[in-house]
Order: sequence, then structure tokens, then C-alpha cells
Amino acid sequence: MLAGLFERRDFRDPELADAALTVTEVRVSLDLKHATAFVSRLGRSDVDALLPALKRAAPFLRGQVAQALRLKFAPDLGFQPDHTLDYAMKIDRLLHQPEVARDLTGEPENPEG
Repeated sequence: MLAGLFERRDFRDPELADAALTVTEVRVSLDLKHATAFVSRLGRSDVDALLPALKRAAPFLRGQVAQALRLKFAPDLGFQPDHTLDYAMKIDRLLHQPEVARDLTGEPENPEG
């Protein structure tokens, strides 16, 4: 639901109107009063800079979620950066380094080289 709102980019805030955001996970409290959305910025790693804009847009997003899901009470929305993709890309780069790739393939070292 939130990912669809971010895809439409229907925000008055210029910081969010130009940002390509995606929601990677949403955690809802047991009493359903609070929801934390983990967001990532597509192709960039500076999602932290958008947290103040997301906080400003939270009431609007909460209303949109309540309306779309026909909820009597919508949860308060909070946002956290999700750096999982950045970490995965870092690990991928490390695994593709020649010295690591050599160890992963199990090829014996050449004593002359």
C-alpha cells in the first residue's frame, strides 16, 4: 500500500516528489496503533536525508492508508531507513574480489606466481 503511494509520487513536498522510494518492510505493533515502515531509496544510499520529509508526510500517508484499507483507526506511521540493499551490494563486491573469488573456487595457489 505505502509502496504504491511512493510510486505515484503524489506529494506536495518537493523532496519526496522527486525521490524514488520503496518500502521493504512494515512492522506493526501488537495493538495495531503504530507501524514502522522501512524504506530504501532506489539507486541511492542517502535515504536518511529523506526521513524529515517522510515525518512531515506521515499524516497524509496515514490518511491515504486508512482510506484505501477502509480502516476505522489507522496506525501512526514511523519511518526507518533500510540499508539492507547497501550491505548486500557491499558483500557482493567483496565476494567478487579476485583474492576472495580464488578462495571460493577452491583452486590451489600457484607457488610460482
